[in-house]
Order: sequence, then structure tokens, then C-alpha cells
Amino acid sequence: MTAPLQRDDILVSTDWLAEHLDDPKVRIVDCRFYFDGRVGRQEYERGHLPGAVYLDWSTELSEKERPLAYKVASAERLRQVMESIGIGDETLLVGYDDEGGHFVSRVWLVLATHGHGDQVRMVEGGIVKWLAEGRSLSTAPPAARCVTFSPRRPDTRQLVTAEDVNAARSEPDTAIVDVRRWTEFTGEEARAKRGGRIPGAIHALWQDNLDWSGNRDFVPLDRIRARYEAAGIKPDQRVITYCQGAVRAAHSALALRLAGYPNVQIYDGSWEEWGNRDDLPIETGEPGTAPNQQRP
Repeated sequence: MTAPLQRDDILVSTDWLAEHLDDPKVRIVDCRFYFDGRVGRQEYERGHLPGAVYLDWSTELSEKERPLAYKVASAERLRQVMESIGIGDETLLVGYDDEGGHFVSRVWLVLATHGHGDQVRMVEGGIVKWLAEGRSLSTAPPAARCVTFSPRRPDTRQLVTAEDVNAARSEPDTAIVDVRRWTEFTGEEARAKRGGRIPGAIHALWQDNLDWSGNRDFVPLDRIRARYEAAGIKPDQRVITYCQGAVRAAHSALALRLAGYPNVQIYDGSWEEWGNRDDLPIETGEPGTAPNQQRP
């Protein structure tokens, strides 16, 4: 069981950040990442929020374990990375990107899994909103900090395995939510050995929780709750989110919890695991049109 989140538990505004740029207890982290050929670190070097350090979640906070490319990093790896970028036990990590917190949410998931979720905040709207408000960027390197980041008791309540998900498919009080693109959901776009979805999954695109064409901040939380309820996802259900590599799924899990869903979990292996395992069932095609089910 997780719990609902209040906005202050995970979000900060650009106004708040502007007032805390020089706060020694705050470390601003640029989490920009791209799948289109751009390199996040290069974008950071061209201009970032003042005082920000850069963090590549895909290499620094992930472990590769076939078939998974982005498994949550170990506690020791997390400690090394956090200390290297100046985040200690008393530091608030305030992350931003240019996709409404897409990649910050994965950073949150890794820290939360190791008991440090309370040290993470997301800049709502990120660099998109920061620039829209006419605020400046910097190319200066951040000041180094000597800190200690201590291990905490792991908290894996928000993570589930493929076996957990497979068992949950038959549970009427569980909703499995696929937050990928529609083409991934139907199987038209295959990013694993097999394309398709987990049988019975409900589609709810992660980006629809954001003002994507505007500042990329969250739409009102009552609208987020209404869209999930309209899709048949009830607040009293256990909800499991998944995508390709548990990044979009982490963002959707945060949105659900902000919207008042108290029991939300994330399938860490997501489609990268499910679609590459022949022993797990899949479903393809348009829902409601006699979809093709492939069983092991």
C-alpha cells in the first residue's frame, strides 16, 4: 500500500525555485534525456537552470540485467552517484527536465525505492515553464559539495514483478494501466520481441496528465482523477502502471497519487521484460474488436 501525495510532497513551483537558487540545502538537478539523438548532457552544457548539476538516469541510476536495460540501481550505486553530484542526507534534490517531469519521476522512483523519496521534488513545468516566464539560464559549472549520503531501509512497496502482474490480471480489484503510446498498446509499434499489451490492461496515455502544448505542468488534479475514473480506474482499486521501461509509468504513478489514488504500484520490468518473455500472455489489436491473445 502506498498513499496519496499532497502537491508539496513532490512538486515545487518555478517561483519557489527562484527563491531557493542559493539555498545550501537544495541541489538542483537537470534530468533532461532524449531518445531522438540529442544528448542530455550537451543540452545541459548549452544552458541550464542556475546552479544545476546534470544527472543521466539511464546510466547513473540504472543497472542492466537482461532483458532489462533500466533496472533500479543498487543502494551502493545510488550512494556513489548522489555524493558525486553533491546530494547528502540533508539535501533536497529538486529535479527538472523539459517533458513535464517525465525523467525526474524515474529519479524519484529510484530514490523512493531506497527509502529517500522524501528528498525529491519535481519542478512543475520544468525548464519549459522557466523559460516561458523569461527566467535566465546559466552555463557556469555548479559548485562542488562534500556530502555524505547514507543508506536507508529499502522501500519496494511501489514496485511489482512480472509474476505479481500476471497474478493481478485475474483480480477484479486491480487495474493494470498501460501508459504508452496507442501504437505500442495495440502492437503496431513493437519495442520488444513481441508487440502488444498485457491482457486486460487499460490504456491511459501519460502525457494527458500534462498541459503538453503549453508549459507542460500538470492539468488540474480533479481533471486527472476524472480521466482515470472515466477509463474505469477507480480510486479504491489497486493500480499497477507500466510502459516500456518504467519511466512513463513512474510519472503516471505520481499523477495518480496526486489525484487521490492511495494504492499505486509500478511494474519495473514493464514491456521491456513482458514483451521479451515467451512465457507471458499478450494481447494485440484494437480493444473491443476481438483482440488477438497469445498465450504461453
